[in-house]
Amino acid sequence: MTSSGNSSETILRQADAPFHVIAKAIGPICNLDCKYCFYLEKEQLYPNNEKWKMSDEKLEVFIRDYIAAQPGQEVSFAFQGGEPTLLGVDYFRKVVEFQKKHANGKQISTAFQTNGTLLDDEWGEFLAENKFLVGLSIDGPEDLHNTYRVDKKGRDTYKEVIRGLNVLRKHGVEFNTLTCVNAETVKHPVKIYKFLKSIGSKYLQFIPIVEREVDTAAAKLGLDHAAPPNLAEAPATKESPKMSDFAVPAEAYGDFLINIFNEWINFDVGKVYVQLFDVALGKWLGTSGGLCYFAETCGDALAMEHDGDVYTCDHYVYPNYKLGNMMNTSLGELADSQMAKDFGNAKRDKLPQYCRDCSVRFACNGECPKHRFTWTPDGEWGLNYLCPSYKKFFTHIDPAMKIMAELYRAKRAPADVMQILAEQRKGNRS
Repeated sequence: MTSSGNSSETILRQADAPFHVIAKAIGPICNLDCKYCFYLEKEQLYPNNEKWKMSDEKLEVFIRDYIAAQPGQEVSFAFQGGEPTLLGVDYFRKVVEFQKKHANGKQISTAFQTNGTLLDDEWGEFLAENKFLVGLSIDGPEDLHNTYRVDKKGRDTYKEVIRGLNVLRKHGVEFNTLTCVNAETVKHPVKIYKFLKSIGSKYLQFIPIVEREVDTAAAKLGLDHAAPPNLAEAPATKESPKMSDFAVPAEAYGDFLINIFNEWINFDVGKVYVQLFDVALGKWLGTSGGLCYFAETCGDALAMEHDGDVYTCDHYVYPNYKLGNMMNTSLGELADSQMAKDFGNAKRDKLPQYCRDCSVRFACNGECPKHRFTWTPDGEWGLNYLCPSYKKFFTHIDPAMKIMAELYRAKRAPADVMQILAEQRKGNRS
């Protein structure tokens, strides 16, 4: 059910299945100007907007509705941007207040992604007290981090990020790191991995930067990057994609992952957790893996802008992927809408035959639809740009993953794989 006008009249609706919302309560506004960021340009989608901060009224509606819409007893909130710390500590005190008010017996957790440059002791005390999980964006050592992660005046940001990191460590805030793999960082996998360990990160995420030069559709909206591909309609010509200068090369990302995996599998299993490796183990155990990129279908990770507009995904914040507005339609109804289902099912239904026949399809599933803008060897549209990398990576890790899966099923620690592999190497040398 929906209502128009007063949001308090919107009928709350529980969704048929759990779903996630990335809340962008500050919209695309950020104090940095990272050269590869895909979200800063979204400011152009709201050309007459002057107030980017989600109002208290809308914030409470979101929190109330999101909790009510979840069919389970655990509810995870995630705030991104832009830069969420621009909202200020007091804003997140309201977040906690509204969560407690509307929890209705459910267990609430909150995370946000930050560039770390604005963190201070007040933030540290608040985050620790309220047990927020913080994702810290850092691209490696100073020389690599500063390549693309600069402020609005083009100045380096590494020292400010490390200062923010020290705030998190001082106050015992749980954090993970998010590292973007771009044209420069892809050349230094082990250097970056060892650096992240050295700063105390035990939970690592690596995100490939895959952006193309602006196309006609995006240019009409005033955007700088190409819009996601239309999987239902192949381009008229088979031209090679024009990648942005900072984009990770199609095959190099696989080598980056393999080099880090080799370091991790021999020395750090059970001590350092790499998101993609955890997801992969889940795949070898026959589960979904828990990450939309590699799921058979998607569409259950929505994005919400500062004004309550809800989109199918934060990589698809474009007018034709807008599901509606939470002030007019409940989040549960938006999550269960036919548009959301069709979007998610297209990930599976539009998968090229080349992928369907692939030996690592169970692990990859074509990855993110946003990256499916190339052609298969037999001329079918919709192959993932990173296909060479994922095929190489998943094939490489297969022997080790099979061992780890067997250990898990035998109720042994997957970390025992390190000893098994060491014994295998010793046997090969003798």
